[in-house]
Amino acid sequence: MHPFASYVLRSYYRATGWNEDNLYANLTRSSNAILDFSVPRGLHLSISKAPNGLFNTSYSMNAMPSLNGSVGYIFTSCNLDVKSSGSVRFKDMVERFKVYDQPRRPEGKEEEWFAGERADTRDYLLYGRLYLPTGRLDALYSTRLSPTLQALVAAISDPRSSLSSEKRSRGDNVSNVMFSLQHDVGKWCSEYTYSAEDGMWGMRVLHNFGRLRNPTEPPEDLNTSPGTRPKRVDEEEATGGGLKGRVSAGAEFYISAKERSAGVSTGIRFTTLPDATPPSFQLPQPPSSPLVQSSRSPPSQPPTTITALFNPMMGHISAAYAARISRDLSMCSRFDFNVYSYDSEWTMGAEWWMRRAASKHEDELEPSLIPPEQPSVPVPRAESLDIPSDIRGVVKARISTNNNVSLMWEGRLKQMLVSLGFVSDLSSRSKPIKAIGLELSYFSAG
Repeated sequence: MHPFASYVLRSYYRATGWNEDNLYANLTRSSNAILDFSVPRGLHLSISKAPNGLFNTSYSMNAMPSLNGSVGYIFTSCNLDVKSSGSVRFKDMVERFKVYDQPRRPEGKEEEWFAGERADTRDYLLYGRLYLPTGRLDALYSTRLSPTLQALVAAISDPRSSLSSEKRSRGDNVSNVMFSLQHDVGKWCSEYTYSAEDGMWGMRVLHNFGRLRNPTEPPEDLNTSPGTRPKRVDEEEATGGGLKGRVSAGAEFYISAKERSAGVSTGIRFTTLPDATPPSFQLPQPPSSPLVQSSRSPPSQPPTTITALFNPMMGHISAAYAARISRDLSMCSRFDFNVYSYDSEWTMGAEWWMRRAASKHEDELEPSLIPPEQPSVPVPRAESLDIPSDIRGVVKARISTNNNVSLMWEGRLKQMLVSLGFVSDLSSRSKPIKAIGLELSYFSAG
């Protein structure tokens, strides 16, 4: 489950129109949501408060296996619509499988003028968290330099890192500052990073094939019959069966003069169309809009994502296939292989959404929820239009050839978000349960 700080950060990206999904670092995000979910360890409690749309506070405590905690503060330049844990859309708080939006060019906010002078300011976000009793401090600063350019500065200050070099050799967190510059034009997205601790420079590039258009632009062919779905501009022609979709490819390169090391990796992703979720910050369309009529049609193919990664220096190859086989069930399979050591691992996982008993709300909108001027229409079984009270929780399971099994349930009890899970090692008779944990999260707004 997303921490409260991550939820606020994603709300900030939506409010400012930044597409965090169009990054090479998130190329395998769909499969990672099913196969690499994080199971809570021990007992974790979190309480957060959003007194207004600009300022947010968060307090957390780990009661088991050791007692520690943290306190965090977030400030943004723009008002955010932060919900409470009892009313927030549950799927917004869970890392899940989804087919992401069509890449688009970010748009800047409208210019504001006062007394003949421009009065609008640059959007930014400030975040800080202090961990007790260690005294570690995490900080993040994000700002939009232009509609297509975003800068981030992340810092870690750990007093323990300067006391002993032994902790450094064990890979413990050390003090560091990292700078990142992201440039997104829709079709291309590049990211440049610098890490001060090891003097590492990095560059990531992602390219989306196919022609892009403005999300509010109507489809080219509007002379379709009433029963025909308008064709997406980036949708390929049918060639006798198979999946239709778009392809994205990217690469990353990093080098450290201090460590005298370098690395490179490449990746490719295929996602199906036209089952992507509409842009989260797109303006609502009228019911007669071709875009809305297109979204109401049943899926013509199962939402699917296929990814492949290759690191030539490490010899690591990874291929994953994820698909939603029904409205509430998504499955994923991934194969990892090293061409130098011949080590391999096969991982399988699934996520199943739990819903309340079937009712009239499941397939049709409640008449009172439909404005009088809009006709009563069936609700498409799309994730973007799920009724909040319909979903009770989600169950995630993962098993791999290294005999590790993970199971986790995430849901909402009253006004609180709950995560419960465990990790098991089937090859160990002395300690079959490696970890078990419970996480409780509550936050309010206003």
